[in-house]
Amino acid sequence: MPKILRIINRFNLGGITYNVSYLSKYLPAEYETHLIGGPEEEGEESSLYIPESLGLNPVIVEELKRSINPFSDYFAYKKIKRIIKEFKPDIVHTHASKAGAIGRLAAASCKVPVIVHTFHGHVFKGYFSGFKTSVFKAIERYLSKKSSAIVAISEIQKKELTQEYKVCNAAKTHVIKLGFDLQKFTTNKEEKRKNFREKYLLQDDELALVIIGRLAPIKNHYLFIDAIEHLTKNSTKKIKAFIVGDGETRNELINYIKEKYLSFATQPNADCLFTFTSWIREVDVALAGADLVCLTSKNEGTPVSLIEAQAAGKFIITTNVGGIKDILHTKCGLLSEANDTETYKKNLLHVVTNFEELSKTATIASEEVIKAFSYARLCKEMDELYKKLLTN
Repeated sequence: MPKILRIINRFNLGGITYNVSYLSKYLPAEYETHLIGGPEEEGEESSLYIPESLGLNPVIVEELKRSINPFSDYFAYKKIKRIIKEFKPDIVHTHASKAGAIGRLAAASCKVPVIVHTFHGHVFKGYFSGFKTSVFKAIERYLSKKSSAIVAISEIQKKELTQEYKVCNAAKTHVIKLGFDLQKFTTNKEEKRKNFREKYLLQDDELALVIIGRLAPIKNHYLFIDAIEHLTKNSTKKIKAFIVGDGETRNELINYIKEKYLSFATQPNADCLFTFTSWIREVDVALAGADLVCLTSKNEGTPVSLIEAQAAGKFIITTNVGGIKDILHTKCGLLSEANDTETYKKNLLHVVTNFEELSKTATIASEEVIKAFSYARLCKEMDELYKKLLTN
């Protein structure tokens, strides 16, 4: 029975936890998987309920933090090495940057036979200065040499990693798309929609525009606010905007809305244009209640919120960054470049103006999205990769 030690950055609410949980639960029974990762951080919602709901018992490595800290990183490294020596895995599979760095170094030190890393995103654009970015590229090139295989979650991401940033070898880089249980986005939609819209005091003739994700500079919620302001001046449709998530830029975003003399609330309020909802665990309820979904990031891997939105049959207005173009069905959304704010505003205005027609096309395409991003497909492709690596 091959043993897999799966390491995640931290158990914060987001798509990575779902991905690693489904892999840990639904790989063929011949595998034994041990799941570990760091805790959620301030401003984040814990996602431990996701693996626990599947009967998994992940181990928390308290020292595994998002920020770089030589002391906590060293102790995380020592603890992961101890876990490796006790568990004796045949495969160590790391997910995302911090887990990928510390986990792969620990696995290589312990001479683990197979080391796999999945890039769920990368920090080579939009995060740091040129010097810091070059340092991270150098680290990833070194870690790639320690890896048996690299997993990219889209063709675009593989091209970025192997050709644009040259941090890993194309021959050892495999594209395996994310996989989820998306059926919940198709069930009891009317009841969920009613619950969300009653809670947030939405009228039947009001369009709910939703953006989901961590409140951080890279997510560029300022563009969302600007685009909503543009709508209020150029459309007769009644709209309400919902910012779902939390994080470091929350107060800055609130101040930005105040500077524009736009209304906002942090609790349900029928009279406010913007509502900050914080994290919503039942994202299927939020998406059922939403009419359109926005994303304004300067950089992304493969945003799970957009996969879920398409599964729920929602039309999307998004920036064209990371692997988004690979996952966005042609009938489900409009793209604009990250630095092209005017086109983003025009796209949003066009979609709101033609909402009824575009919404129907997105609903029809949702079945194709659900099939393409199923966890059954994810587990099948990962099983094939593991078997290939174990026999080499």
